[in-house]
Amino acid sequence: MPTGSRDVGVLLDWLLDSMGLVRRSGGDETGALHRIMREAFLPEPLRGWDSKQLGDQTGLSSTGIHHQMVKLRECGLVAAKVDGKWHRHILRGGTMTSAVTMVESQATAILGLRLSELAQMVETSESRMAIEAEGDDVPFSIRIAEPGPSEEGDRTSALASDIGIAGDSQQSEDDNLPRDLLVEFCSSHQPITLLALSERLIESRGRVSTVVERMRSAGLIERAPMIDRIAQDIFAGLSRQFDARGEDWLMSRGGLGRLEDLVSGALVAGVSKGNLNIDRVRDILSPVPMADQRVLLNTLGGRMPYGFRMSGSDGAAVSTRVMRKAEQTLRRIRTVASRLDEAIHSP
Repeated sequence: MPTGSRDVGVLLDWLLDSMGLVRRSGGDETGALHRIMREAFLPEPLRGWDSKQLGDQTGLSSTGIHHQMVKLRECGLVAAKVDGKWHRHILRGGTMTSAVTMVESQATAILGLRLSELAQMVETSESRMAIEAEGDDVPFSIRIAEPGPSEEGDRTSALASDIGIAGDSQQSEDDNLPRDLLVEFCSSHQPITLLALSERLIESRGRVSTVVERMRSAGLIERAPMIDRIAQDIFAGLSRQFDARGEDWLMSRGGLGRLEDLVSGALVAGVSKGNLNIDRVRDILSPVPMADQRVLLNTLGGRMPYGFRMSGSDGAAVSTRVMRKAEQTLRRIRTVASRLDEAIHSP
């Protein structure tokens, strides 16, 4: 949030950006919407602006005016009344605070409806949330849209598109990746890696990663450490480093010297005799705290394996998490809208 700012331009830019009405890259489109709001709707919210008046006031073309007014009407900030051949537009409620409050109420109701659809898809799992997620604080972003038409009754694809998982435009009408990933996560009881998803869905890792990041931003999924993979990766690291650098390096820079003698001795003996395997590594490390196991993995040149999972043990938990994030964001938008009204009317 623009903490403490009372600058109309700063507050308006933050509002338009947070509501998804402008592209972060900026440019003419961003400037056009800003000018329409600042030069027309904020000073005279209930005048009843038609396209010609908006063009005269802002200097924008009729095509540019039309494009921006479609966005303002669709998001709910502006309402239109037909007067002869003209559409006369007003800022809903006469203030930005009133308009945002109505948008907030509508958005909350629609999102609750869409999340109830999603909740029915999520399989209940007691094991899914066994390990706490780490480092999953990503900016929240979700598209909120009423249910639209679906091709041949495919409601899952329609839902994925409506909440923004498919992005602004899919590569083709046959692009089922967003839907397939949504189904995959809803039915999975354990975190899944990008590589596993890519192989399972026969898609490039890059495309899978793009859709996964949209789902993370929407609060639907989260990144979690794959604790059960640590023994496998430590075994690989021990074997690789022993062949390349030997026992002395493992005990010093390899990190085994930091462990209890019984643990380090068993690991060194196993790898030197060639009878070490993943199960034995897991058994030997069982008394070692998980934090120390992760340090050992790092010193052996490995990295903590992470996967992705739904953000709740069932549909209700996922819905609650997403709704909480949305309500927090909408409250911030309402706060800034109120501050913007105060800045406009202050002497």
